[in-house]
Amino acid sequence: MYAIVEIAGQQFKVAKDQKVYVHRLQGEEGSKVTFDNVLLLDDAGTVSVGAPAIEGASVTAQILSHLKGDKVIVFKKKRRKGYQKKNGHRQALSEIQIESITASGAKKATKKTEAKKAAPKKEATKVETPKKETKKAAPKKSSKKGDDLKKIEGAGPKAAEALVAAGIDTFAKVAKTDASKLSEILSEASSRLSHIVTDTWPKQAGLAAEGKWDELKELQDRLDGGIEK
Repeated sequence: MYAIVEIAGQQFKVAKDQKVYVHRLQGEEGSKVTFDNVLLLDDAGTVSVGAPAIEGASVTAQILSHLKGDKVIVFKKKRRKGYQKKNGHRQALSEIQIESITASGAKKATKKTEAKKAAPKKEATKVETPKKETKKAAPKKSSKKGDDLKKIEGAGPKAAEALVAAGIDTFAKVAKTDASKLSEILSEASSRLSHIVTDTWPKQAGLAAEGKWDELKELQDRLDGGIEK
């Protein structure tokens, strides 16, 4: 029969009549001490395990003597600091002899493990939250691109931008606008456009609007900066 018992903060495997060195105990030499923190017992193959200790189990021992253990040297040194220190230590011990192991109240350890019944999971009740109404994107207005007014002789990119900004973005609109009005629009847009001659722009735009590209080319061949030669 043997037991695993905690003595002075250490655990020991002990049997009857065994001698053990433990940390110094408070009792005097020849006195008896009892340790009730028994963690495990083996009685002829029957093992009892505590949780953490076995209720009712105990180990009784007699203190044979108090003594000191072997000297242990503790040496400390710090490099490049000129520091070094040497100490010795002898642990205070007590020699005890196990007299008896009491197993009364010990419960035999069983290997049976009860399967935990899984508690039925509660069905989570889904709370239906009202769906937020998604704003429907407003249908994009079909924007018809205007004509390329730069095809008019004398109308550069800046002049074309000025006409589009004034709402005249097609050849048809240019054809219906008086030349003097076109010059006024350009002058208001920028002083750099005030010198442009727009006398033939309505005629050019009319041919482009009707798709008469050949006639437009013949007309533009006779123009120089928008002025007919």
